[in-house]
Amino acid sequence: MKTSDLIEQRAAIVTRMTEAHASDNGEAFTAAETELRGLDTKLDRQRTIDALDRAEPGHVITGDGKLETELRSRFSIVRAMAMQAGIGGHDFGFEREVQPDLVKRAGRVAEGVLVPTEIFLEKRVLTTAAPSGGPGGNLIATELHGEMYFDRLRAALKVGSLGATVLNGLVGNIDIPGLKTSMTAGWVAENTALSSSDAEFRKVSMTPKHAGGITEMSRNMLQQTSRDIEQLVRNDFAQVLAGIVDIAAIAGTGSSNQPRGILSTSGIGTVAMGTNGLAFTPNAARDLIGRVDIADGPMTSRAFLTNTKVKVATSKIVDGQGNYMGYGPEGVFAGERVEFSNNVPSNLTKGSGTNLSAVLYGDWSQLLIGYWSAFDLLVNPYESTAYAKGNVSVRAMLTCDTAVRYAEAFAACTDAVA
Repeated sequence: MKTSDLIEQRAAIVTRMTEAHASDNGEAFTAAETELRGLDTKLDRQRTIDALDRAEPGHVITGDGKLETELRSRFSIVRAMAMQAGIGGHDFGFEREVQPDLVKRAGRVAEGVLVPTEIFLEKRVLTTAAPSGGPGGNLIATELHGEMYFDRLRAALKVGSLGATVLNGLVGNIDIPGLKTSMTAGWVAENTALSSSDAEFRKVSMTPKHAGGITEMSRNMLQQTSRDIEQLVRNDFAQVLAGIVDIAAIAGTGSSNQPRGILSTSGIGTVAMGTNGLAFTPNAARDLIGRVDIADGPMTSRAFLTNTKVKVATSKIVDGQGNYMGYGPEGVFAGERVEFSNNVPSNLTKGSGTNLSAVLYGDWSQLLIGYWSAFDLLVNPYESTAYAKGNVSVRAMLTCDTAVRYAEAFAACTDAVA
């Protein structure tokens, strides 16, 4: 049972206790009080489970076992598109059967057909399939060696693999409460009053942000598809969605309908290289680690993330004997895990410096990625350009947001010359 359901039950019991007290009904009050104690025990257990779930790196929270298992193996995105386009030759029973469940979970009726995000989330860090440079019909051939299909070049997707906490199947706006400032304690003389202090609280909020795109697929592709084509289409949608979420989680501005990424989060630690930027150094890496350490940042899933320009530049750093420092314990990044992706900005500016790169460090489990909807796929066989060629136009949309639980869990350098 969800925490929210238990809290609602608790509120109802407290209401009954209040009414019993007002009517001086001691028996009803005692019964409700006993029930409340049992419910509080369950609520404490559920909150413990929730805390463990939030701390687990990369864990996908769904609450629906069917979407965790059966849908991943049986749901076909290509059949779903063919079903909506009215193209025969397929058994659409399973894709049609699960739509009511997906609508119930999303809390709204889809404009097209809903596709569970789980079939994409398990592929977030892979780079194995993409659309070809020509129309989809080029994939249907007398001898199509799908097992040899080659991908286009893509930026590596890293946020998920670094351990970001994924919240799936959200419905309303999300507020996650947390302690901001503890009460204070101190030593006093005998018979001297303690100083009074109050704890302060804060919250991290997440609200739905929408992203999507439009592509075109041939009628033959949807009619004559094979298992290879199904995996190709699924992987490509996963790559596109994961890519846009990666970019937003790293550097989203929080404005212009974008989520707010780590680099735009107020309160993260900072390390400056120079007035106009300078080359990243081993000392700068250790300063980033220090910013998080000094702020008592969590230790669950710490790592560096930067782009390949910085990778090339730091790989050339040598020690006093002229030996490359490398990435070991005595190396550039102090032996911490380091990942590279060109989704990390390399076009930043400072003073007269341009094309500067960012280097991030922190506990990535404190980055929250929330998904509100299943993947909403709308197939339009009557769009004028596609219709003239017998193709179908496909619009895909996703609703998500990103947030940082503790700003102190991250630090960044945004003026590295590379």
